[in-house]
Amino acid sequence: MTPQSNVRPNSRLSVHNPVAMPIFISYSHKDKKFVDKLAMQLVHRNVNVWLDRWELAVGDSIVNRVQEAVDGSSALLVILSKASTGSEWCRKELSAGLLRELEEKRVVVMPVMLEDCDVPVFARGKMFADFRMNFDDGLRSVVEGISKVTNSSMARAREPEFNTDWSMEWGVRSGDLSMVITYLQLPSNYPYSCLTT
Repeated sequence: MTPQSNVRPNSRLSVHNPVAMPIFISYSHKDKKFVDKLAMQLVHRNVNVWLDRWELAVGDSIVNRVQEAVDGSSALLVILSKASTGSEWCRKELSAGLLRELEEKRVVVMPVMLEDCDVPVFARGKMFADFRMNFDDGLRSVVEGISKVTNSSMARAREPEFNTDWSMEWGVRSGDLSMVITYLQLPSNYPYSCLTT
């Protein structure tokens, strides 16, 4: 969960918690149809997704916003396709993610194989979610991978006329246990909520 400065298609309640940053999706815009389907499936499973078309606004510095998102994400889903492996932007995002892996000594880059293509050298030794034959099998692999790097202390309770989004954040402050539980109730036709702290 992260502080948000604008509203976006996400079905999670967002509060400050440095452990559960968004999942950044690196892709070629030529693969937009697949990426939209994947992103919406993740949102329906309460995954906090950072997708450029959802996050960037007129006047934003693309380079700065993308770099901040890559640096602040829990993980990078790197969509591997003929278009993405030929994209300079995608190569830069992959490089930034791989550098974070080396620095943080944890999994940051999660390859997603959309189609047979020339896989970048540093991604060749990684397990990947395979969407080449079956979308549902690939999605299951992505969700399982993401569950290992995000915070499960949030959810949405759905009722016919309203939804209740909740989150928990805890820690020790000045030697005392501190816990914040946030509930937000909104009409059921609202696809997501966003709390800025």
